[in-house]
Amino acid sequence: QTQFAESGGGLVQPGESLRLSCVVSGRIFSIYNLAWYRQAPGEQREMVASIGRDGTADYADSVKGRVTISRDDGKNTIHLHMTSLRPVDTAAYYCNVKNYRGLYWGQGTQVTVSS
Repeated sequence: QTQFAESGGGLVQPGESLRLSCVVSGRIFSIYNLAWYRQAPGEQREMVASIGRDGTADYADSVKGRVTISRDDGKNTIHLHMTSLRPVDTAAYYCNVKNYRGLYWGQGTQVTVSS
């Protein structure tokens, strides 16, 4: 069974930084992308950042320039370095894997940005 180990969320003040991590374990073939999504209460789930197996990264316009996604070599592990955090960044952040069969989701880690 696929398992997601997400960490790094928490309560931070505006302007501070966080680094989220996700370790994906299990038997998953043909991974197309690893990504971070987020969903705030009452809002749609949106992709924050994704990275392909070739290292190509994509970012949502709302966070571009403030976040960086990275992947550990030889592992299905991704990180999301978030800087200049704002209250609007408050959401549950979900690790995601896309392969030929569909989408697989982590349970989420909460990020709360508040003064």
